[in-house]
Amino acid sequence: MISEKVYKLCTSKESVSALLAKDPSLTPGEAWKKLFGGDEAGEKESISTAKANRDNHTPEDLKRARECGNWGPTEPSELFLRLYHDALCTLDKSIAGCMVSPSLMGSCGVIPLTVISVVPDIMRHMSNLIVRAEKEVILATNYWQNSVASKYITNAMRELSRRAGERGDRIVFKLEYDRGSAKQALKNHMSVSPKEYMRTAVNIPAPEDIPFIDLEVVNYHRPMVGTFHCKYMVVDRKYAVLQSNNILDNDNMEMMTHLEGPIVDSLYDMALISWNNKLDPPLPSANSPAAQGGVDSFKTDNHNAMFSQNGAINGHSAVVHPDQMGDQKAYDYQPRAVNQSSALQTSEGAGNVTSSQKDPVTGPGTTANMVRAAGETETSENGVDGITDGMEQAKLRGESGPIEHDGNNLGTIGKLQENAKAIAVTGDVDHIPDPEKEHHSAVSNLVGNKTTEKGGEKELNAPGLIGPDAETKQFLSEGDQQLPQSQIEHPSPENNLLPEHTTDDPHYDVNIAGEVARVQTAVSPKNGETRIEAVTRHLNHTKNVGFKGNAPECEPEEEMTPYIPHPVHEPFPIAMVCREPYGTPNHSSVYNPQNEVWLSALRNAKKNVFIQSPTLNAEPLVPAIIEACERGIDVYCYICLGYNDTGELLPKQGGTNEMIAHKMYTTLSAAGKQKLHYFFYIGKDQTVPIVAKKKKRDCHIKVMIVDEHIGIQGNGNQDTQSWYHSQEINVMFDSALVCKAWIDGLRRNQNTHLYGEVGKMDGVWRDQNGKEASDVIGVDPGRFAWAKGFMGAIRRVRGAGDF
Repeated sequence: MISEKVYKLCTSKESVSALLAKDPSLTPGEAWKKLFGGDEAGEKESISTAKANRDNHTPEDLKRARECGNWGPTEPSELFLRLYHDALCTLDKSIAGCMVSPSLMGSCGVIPLTVISVVPDIMRHMSNLIVRAEKEVILATNYWQNSVASKYITNAMRELSRRAGERGDRIVFKLEYDRGSAKQALKNHMSVSPKEYMRTAVNIPAPEDIPFIDLEVVNYHRPMVGTFHCKYMVVDRKYAVLQSNNILDNDNMEMMTHLEGPIVDSLYDMALISWNNKLDPPLPSANSPAAQGGVDSFKTDNHNAMFSQNGAINGHSAVVHPDQMGDQKAYDYQPRAVNQSSALQTSEGAGNVTSSQKDPVTGPGTTANMVRAAGETETSENGVDGITDGMEQAKLRGESGPIEHDGNNLGTIGKLQENAKAIAVTGDVDHIPDPEKEHHSAVSNLVGNKTTEKGGEKELNAPGLIGPDAETKQFLSEGDQQLPQSQIEHPSPENNLLPEHTTDDPHYDVNIAGEVARVQTAVSPKNGETRIEAVTRHLNHTKNVGFKGNAPECEPEEEMTPYIPHPVHEPFPIAMVCREPYGTPNHSSVYNPQNEVWLSALRNAKKNVFIQSPTLNAEPLVPAIIEACERGIDVYCYICLGYNDTGELLPKQGGTNEMIAHKMYTTLSAAGKQKLHYFFYIGKDQTVPIVAKKKKRDCHIKVMIVDEHIGIQGNGNQDTQSWYHSQEINVMFDSALVCKAWIDGLRRNQNTHLYGEVGKMDGVWRDQNGKEASDVIGVDPGRFAWAKGFMGAIRRVRGAGDF
């Protein structure tokens, strides 16, 4: 039940961004307090009522949920309203939990582009948006590290400054990250001086290098474990991107969503609230709401002109236009023969667990010692208590300078500090680069050995297929075409190949159509390559040059498509479903929009739920998945083998992915087992899962798809840290068209569905010979698993482990 107070807040016109537009002298933090006072709405009876009636939505409940959003010309589905209703009910516990002004929590918009690929491809799109900025950029990331990834951004900042200078303009640029400091115990949002952000570990350009950009940098963390885990960018209050990756180099597969329309106002409002401090100088777009500006990416005909007659990207084979995909069963896969072996019926003692041995959260067995009652002695939620003691007050060594400086300049103490800081604020013990071991390869990529690849593609003549109707044209405010039609229809003629956009050789495009053509050319075969060899080259990028793929050649229509353009479409409902940071190391902060939407999705789905996450062990989530499977819902989980095992073995962290998969399968009934489809991630060029500590092929995507038309994407993992502590920004939308493209793209850009299925009797992955994956911890890490986790964390802080 949505309380009267929450209803009034959502249906009002008040917001932090609107108040700041009227009174720029206020800080966003002051504006929040003026509008909403304390955190709690105070109607505790409605909280208990809402929880008791989660499965009993009345028509009046759904009507009130519908009235609590600004949906524009769109109409939310009943399923969307059920999920949104449950998210709204959490505001009675904490208005601040939604991380956006309540009046902007429900909105609408479009998604012109999705990126499902490695970090450089996401940085390429961000860099293009930055150089195209006309007024302002707000960029936020959990962790910023001097790297090839960061150089895409710093290059773009320099280019943006140059362009602004030529126009006679100035750009306001706000950059926020989390690089924990002891000073944040007194002030969570710390202003960062140029002297500090110019140091080797960060290496943001000096003010004199970007003379036409007014840059402010904030370092935000809520001690002890309230991580600023956000990754987003808002440009000119017209474009917003929400992604899964931090700004550093790694081997991860990641995901980004590009949003436009009124929802950008919601993300802009959230960005102001997250910034908190005084805006000096103010943002130029304060009085230019996205809701009044239309959708720039759909203003011209060239967006749909990217698609050939059969719905593929021009010059390529994979069909990415949802209307041309034909009928296909979502998440379809062929069960692996090894999992059908009768030998697995008794392996690991599976199936012999009595009901008295079953834990309602994690199932029976060894995971029990990983889950402790709140209040028991524990390490910090990110697993680094005792590791960073005495380091937080130290300052990183190194003089201001370009990335050519050797990583050894950090010194031994500096490297320890950098590693510990990265682990503390990301919660990821296994995937932060070692500054000494990996800096040399990054330097060679940045300052030498320029290797711009050139490749070809076939020419096709057909323009796009489907355009907007009259109502949508009016909403999208059509304008003049910016890119020549010939370049869109023939993006990379055989004798004039589009060069790859790299940090050494930047090539910025004027719109999404140009970006898609360039990236698809880069991942296409060249110089006698097979399609899989081209994929291997693309996945290796800065991290694993020379690492070999072993997957068989894929069919032309199964080629990898890092950039997935969505055809011009009408706006659809989009809601912000976030959570605020919570620093106290306990599990009290669980009732918030993000968590409640995820649980509501499993409660209310009628057909299926798809989850992809690097980790899955959150205490409330596991029984919800089990319950959904037992009531006949197909739940698909694509999870990364061994991801952050060191951290997840520490007390109160929930256990490793292997442990949880085993527990779920050994808890489910025979019928329930058939409804849980659990896979370990496998890269597009591989046939076996590679344990995450090897840093060769990992996946960091965070997405949920419900009944094939509700998409939830953003920053939040399905792990303890994201569920209980970190600030997370996510959106939920209602669009079968975009979800169909996501389902197809997520399948095509990895081999998880082909080779990653675990056995349904015990949740264990085995190869065709019945052998488990190499170098894994296994489903039973032993009685002293916490000690393994602690020692592993120490080794990684010292740089001796596998980051």
